[in-house]
Amino acid sequence: MNRITPQQFRETAGRIEAEVGQVIVGQHEVVRHVLVCLLAGGHALLEGVPGLGKTMLVRTLARVLDLQFARIQFTPDLMPADIVGTDILEEKEDGRRAFRFQPGPVFTNLLLADEINRATPKTQSALLEAMQERTVTVANRSYPLDPPFMVLATQNPIEMEGTYPLPEAQLDRFLFKINVTYPSAAELVEILERTTGGTEPEVKVVADGASVLAMAALARDVPAASPVTAYAARLVRATHPTADEAPESVRRYVRYGASPRAAQALILGGKVTALLEGRLNVSLDDVRAVAPAALRHRVLLNFEALAEGVGPDEVVAEVMKAIAGE
Repeated sequence: MNRITPQQFRETAGRIEAEVGQVIVGQHEVVRHVLVCLLAGGHALLEGVPGLGKTMLVRTLARVLDLQFARIQFTPDLMPADIVGTDILEEKEDGRRAFRFQPGPVFTNLLLADEINRATPKTQSALLEAMQERTVTVANRSYPLDPPFMVLATQNPIEMEGTYPLPEAQLDRFLFKINVTYPSAAELVEILERTTGGTEPEVKVVADGASVLAMAALARDVPAASPVTAYAARLVRATHPTADEAPESVRRYVRYGASPRAAQALILGGKVTALLEGRLNVSLDDVRAVAPAALRHRVLLNFEALAEGVGPDEVVAEVMKAIAGE
């Protein structure tokens, strides 16, 4: 693997964001968090109402990075074998029959799991091994997934008709959950200008899979001082209602707090953010920048929170306010 410098890292990341911006209007924070997630080696869950460009963002990123792309449209009748693949019985030239593995769409670089919460929990869980181990097991045989591998899942808000909540084990495997918000009036006008004319914006390839892997390797080497890792640990601890660090809102509204994967997401996301900002060490601000995306889907609220209309973002904001960095 070719090594790159921090300057090359920042320049390449800037070109990626700029090129994606040729197609995606606004949503700068969403694009930044998706890029951070990719370079941190994680998976991203994009949540927003239909029509906000979530699918287009993933397609555009795949074209800009010249990565193999596959899309799975999740529906209630989708089966696990439709995702990971299956063994099929073939007849050879000599007349003998043998099973051959037919890979599913999960064997790609960027996997778009579109409207993932429209499939049943059984089917959603088919991605668990692929997301965590980067392997797929079918009929007691394991098949590796080629790096880089990233699942970018989109989902509509859970309250919408015909959706299923994602299993907690799968939610925890997403490094970030990114909220895709509605565009402003000016952004909506620009969207109309770009999409209702005779030509559509085209993007150029500015990096490839090897570049992504080199950037991810550099990010892993960024040091995080002890106070920074301690701060991340305190943030995660404070999401647990039984912890001494927990603020009153957590004790009142949270059923289960974030897992150790949340602390890993804070540090890995902080490392990539530091490089994007031109620094060679992780600061507390880098951790704070990714904390909402790393924590919001890992904080499970109780009935009282739902009854009072309290959301996970509000609870995470209280946690960040209560835990001050040293």
